[in-house]
Amino acid sequence: MFQASTYSGNKTGDYELLLKQLHSLSEGEDDAIAILSNASALLNQLMHEVNWVGFYLWKKEKDELVLGPFQGMPACIRIPYGKGVCGTAIKEMKTQLVADVTQFPGHIACDSASRSEIVVPIMINNSVYGVLDIDSPIMNRFDETDQLYMEKFVKILEGFLTIAS
Repeated sequence: MFQASTYSGNKTGDYELLLKQLHSLSEGEDDAIAILSNASALLNQLMHEVNWVGFYLWKKEKDELVLGPFQGMPACIRIPYGKGVCGTAIKEMKTQLVADVTQFPGHIACDSASRSEIVVPIMINNSVYGVLDIDSPIMNRFDETDQLYMEKFVKILEGFLTIAS
């Protein structure tokens, strides 16, 4: 799951350390873009077999997600409500764990190397804020443990983003 320099072989333990690092990086910060930028960099640094990590931010007035802080290749800038994995996560308001993106109806291929994806909705004060999106060039890269910890990661972010908003 993590690069050899930080991977202990204990997936749960490594994720627990990741959550502590997110908290330490975000504590005392009141700028949402700074928080999201460090969060994407942290995930990109510590997770292996991923080719894109970042955020799409919800623009209610246009009913779409717009590219936010990320790490990876250039990405799609706008994603309409209900379209692709990210838009579906917002429409259904639940995490999307996609083993094979080629089998996902309406998948938007921003990077043709991506094969699997996890997208977690972000909520602030009962309103859609955006999504955390992580892509991998490996089929079936993400499992239920990844989902559990990415949802915990987002919960921590939501707390800091509530302060920053």
